[in-house]
Amino acid sequence: MPLHTIALELVPPNLDRGPHAARDEAHKVLSCAADAGLAGRIRHVMIPGMIVEDADRPVEMKPKLDVLDFWSSIGPELPGVAGLCTQVTSFLDPAALQRRVGRLRAAGFDGVIFVGVPRTMNDGDGAGVAPTDALSRFALPDAEHVSNRGVILIPTRDGEAARFAGKCEHGATFGMTQLLYSDAIVEFLRKFARASDFRPEILLSFGFVPKIEAKVGLIDWLIQDPGNAAVAREQEFVRALATSNPAVKRRLLLDLYQRVIDGVVELGFPLSLHLEAPYGVSGPAFDTFAEMLTYWAPPLPVHLNR
Repeated sequence: MPLHTIALELVPPNLDRGPHAARDEAHKVLSCAADAGLAGRIRHVMIPGMIVEDADRPVEMKPKLDVLDFWSSIGPELPGVAGLCTQVTSFLDPAALQRRVGRLRAAGFDGVIFVGVPRTMNDGDGAGVAPTDALSRFALPDAEHVSNRGVILIPTRDGEAARFAGKCEHGATFGMTQLLYSDAIVEFLRKFARASDFRPEILLSFGFVPKIEAKVGLIDWLIQDPGNAAVAREQEFVRALATSNPAVKRRLLLDLYQRVIDGVVELGFPLSLHLEAPYGVSGPAFDTFAEMLTYWAPPLPVHLNR
């Protein structure tokens, strides 16, 4: 059954912030949601399992709270909100991955997005389990079954259609897109729908771009793909958003959101939203998300729409 959800990404805090940082983050979400008129609208938090990547990351990667510990702290503070997470598989052997996924299921996560090696490595590198193998394993109808099995979908990446189809064949039930700063996902899904019978749920990812991006460049770094002209145009759009005044920025983001929604809503894929504030939860980010949701929001699951 599709998630049909609005998921907010929350990154686990740095360990050096102390034990109260996680609960403080949950309370900030509740406050910003209430102020923006979104109380009760967010039905999942998506918690990324962070790993060390390139040394040139604009924001230093410090040791972070584990996904499970973060969820155990914020879950009780967010009534009615369930969990999704990413799980890197490529550095865990089969037994270790089985234990880890078992703990995630026991903690109440509704879905797991299986992730491979960092982009500085090649597909297949790493001594652990490949994401496709993890998808196949946890799709089996046994005690370890994971109902909602996700993968990352990057519509601007070369060869992504074949890669995504292969993941669907191995048991992926949904794809969470990389942050969308163009409508490339529209043509990608149109072509995919013509070429494949798979109709996995798509979590469309939209991220707020604050002024500080012009100085730090975190979003630019997150979406980078050197030599890819389509991504270069997205990076230009991000830079324009970062330097725009709030009213223009909101209009540009809403225009992008509307073009994406209008382009994909009739293609036959179940749709959900993944909302992200890469520099942290804020009032302006939630105000922008609220306007997006006024234009379109996923339908409530049947059991919640009675």
